[in-house]
Amino acid sequence: MNQDAINLSVLGLSVDFKPGADMRRVREAVQLLEERYADQEQRFSKRQTKDILLTFLALGLADDLLQAQKELAALRHGVHGLLSKIEESA
Repeated sequence: MNQDAINLSVLGLSVDFKPGADMRRVREAVQLLEERYADQEQRFSKRQTKDILLTFLALGLADDLLQAQKELAALRHGVHGLLSKIEESA
């Protein structure tokens, strides 16, 4: 392992990040992940295995990503429409 790699604890696991990674963003992602995992633990009150909780967490994050992508596509479409109108009127 490159000695410049940065090691963080994520949900109790040691994870190495490559040099040059945006560590502020990585730390924010770790914080979000740990907060959402804690929420899942509270919702299911320790009745589920860690694997199942992580699966629910991954599905929740994937759903958030898909929703954000749809919203971004709609915004881009709107901007494209506005640009077309501006070009037509110029």
